[in-house]
Order: sequence, then C-alpha cells, then structure tokens
Amino acid sequence: MSNIEQTLSIIKPDAVERNLIDEIKFILKKNNLNIKDSKKIHLTKDEAADFYKVHQSKPFYNDLCSYLSSGPIVVMVLEGENAVLTYRKIMGATDPKNAKDNTIRKLYGLSIDKNSVHGSDSKDNAKKEIDFFFKY
Repeated sequence: MSNIEQTLSIIKPDAVERNLIDEIKFILKKNNLNIKDSKKIHLTKDEAADFYKVHQSKPFYNDLCSYLSSGPIVVMVLEGENAVLTYRKIMGATDPKNAKDNTIRKLYGLSIDKNSVHGSDSKDNAKKEIDFFFKY
C-alpha cells in the first residue's frame, strides 16, 4: 500500500542568494519527491514570526525570524511516498557539520542557522505549513 503524502520545503535565503534553487530541486526529484507547487516570495519579519511561532519560547526565535525574512525564499509543496520522512532524510541534520554526506545541508549548509533548507517535521505540521503559504 502506498503512503503518498505532502510536506513543505523552504529553500532559505542563503541558498537562494547562492543560486542553489535548481541544484536543490534536482536532488528532490532524484529522490522521487514531486514538486506540486512552488513560488519565490520575500516574507516580512512579522510573517516569519507568525510562521515560526511554534519556536517563540526558544532563544534562537528572533534570529530565526530575522534570517527567514532577510531575503527571498522558495516555498514548495513536495509530494511523494512518505514525503515528510523522505525529505527529512534528504535534508540532513540541522547542523551541516553533523549532516550525512550528500544531504542538502551537508552539501550546501553554511552553519546551523544558515542551513539552506527547512522541512516539516510531521504530517500535522506539514499540513499547517502548506496552508500557511498556499491557499487551495
């Protein structure tokens, strides 16, 4: 039985700035994740704060919001077999230094903050995050 699901991917400002959009999309497709929808946007600090409000109590919250709103990002709806887990594996660990070889963050991440991509961490969050950016 197949388990087709959707997840949200964000190509963060550091990766957009370095023109890595096509490379990252290629990795997604190579791993059987279909890009169902995609758009390049520039969030305001308030929109970033709203998106990341689950992290409001964490010490890195303000930096995270400033960073996500610091330049254009590409938000995508990915669809595929076990998409949430598959994408999390492809992304690699939050800190690029700890990420496995050939993961997006190992290949392109600059630091724990500028780690090039975001992905939903659960099916529930995937739905909320997709709804945040895409109105179907």
